[in-house]
Amino acid sequence: GSHSQLEDTAPRIVEHPTDLLVSKGEPATLSCKAEGRPAPAVEWYKDGERVETDREDPRSHRTLLPGGSLFFLRILHGRRGKPDEGVYVCVARNYLGEATSRNASLAVAGE
Repeated sequence: GSHSQLEDTAPRIVEHPTDLLVSKGEPATLSCKAEGRPAPAVEWYKDGERVETDREDPRSHRTLLPGGSLFFLRILHGRRGKPDEGVYVCVARNYLGEATSRNASLAVAGE
């Protein structure tokens, strides 16, 4: 018989984020692309803490793009807080398991 039934597969990261050096106030994108069946849900973590995007907080300056990349409308960086600087990883999950990307550090230039 024809085997048209596609088998479910655990996520794997096919595009990893790379280190970024960005200027304060500029937009930035940390790339991440995951494959799996069913399509995995992607979450980002910075220094081990889950990153909130505009899905959780409509006022957030961070957006999770449809492919899984993390987009910053503008990099926030002040004397008191450096909320965007740090080490990021992208985690893709479905019911079969999870995959974690390489670490990518985001640094702000011109300090």
